Amino acid sequence: MNLLLYALTVVIWGTTWIAIKWQLGVVPAPVSIAWRFGLAALVMFALLRIMRRPIWPPRAAWRYLVGQGLALFCLNFLCFYYAEGIVPSGLVAVVFSTAPLLNSINGRLFMGRPLQPSAVGGAVLGLIGIVCLFLQQMAGHIGDQTAWLGLAVAFLGTQCFSAGNLLSSRMQSMGLDPLVTNGWAMLIGTTVLVAGSAFAGLPFRPELDARYLGALAYLVIAGSVIGFTAYLTLVGRIGPERAAYCTVLFPIVALAISTVFEGYRWSLLAVVGLVLILAGNLVAFDLTRRIFTRRATA
Repeated sequence: MNLLLYALTVVIWGTTWIAIKWQLGVVPAPVSIAWRFGLAALVMFALLRIMRRPIWPPRAAWRYLVGQGLALFCLNFLCFYYAEGIVPSGLVAVVFSTAPLLNSINGRLFMGRPLQPSAVGGAVLGLIGIVCLFLQQMAGHIGDQTAWLGLAVAFLGTQCFSAGNLLSSRMQSMGLDPLVTNGWAMLIGTTVLVAGSAFAGLPFRPELDARYLGALAYLVIAGSVIGFTAYLTLVGRIGPERAAYCTVLFPIVALAISTVFEGYRWSLLAVVGLVLILAGNLVAFDLTRRIFTRRATA
């Protein structure tokens, strides 16, 4: 089950970048994000009603829901939309791939969770691999102050993502279903985005063409309802440190799609990066020890 959730998250979130790219342009980013999570919340509540599951969370969970809504379904996406507007997506991917390390560190600092050497080691290998994949893209931006600002915003977004992971893990330890917590947290994030957009005078009308609406539908159903439910369920089952390693694999899926549709060419350094990322997966999930243990006992 864990492997299925892991693969599902990687495949879905590795392809949502295309849908997000198709949404950029006419409609302001906060409005697009609000449409996405507002509709996703309605779908989740409808599913809960159909399955006859309780919808209202206990009073003790509301502070965590507000935190998750602000961190994971509002600030996180605002930061990354802004960062991708001024920094190449490859650089943003490098910053986002630090999520496993941040989850390990933040979990230790704020929740007293023990550091898992295998998860930290795998994350370091994966981060080096991501740098190898995007080294050429990174090279031309070392002295660019605007790029450094974009990277700082992307890092803030990754911190928000990490905070949302830990809050979800906390609520699941209270026995709460991710479908319930995600629905309410998305609704809270949407409310903040709508209020902020209204205050800024942004138009709420979506772009009524097939590409924008198709991208919105994919982001609502696949990217939000399925993707976040699968990922945060994984957070509850294997911990935020290992679950966040999905973020290191997203760029590989994106590059595979880019190879087919955009003519991306793999260099030797990119192949080395791919091998390091795959090795990082083995280390993060302690698979190397398990393999050698099985051989020794065979």
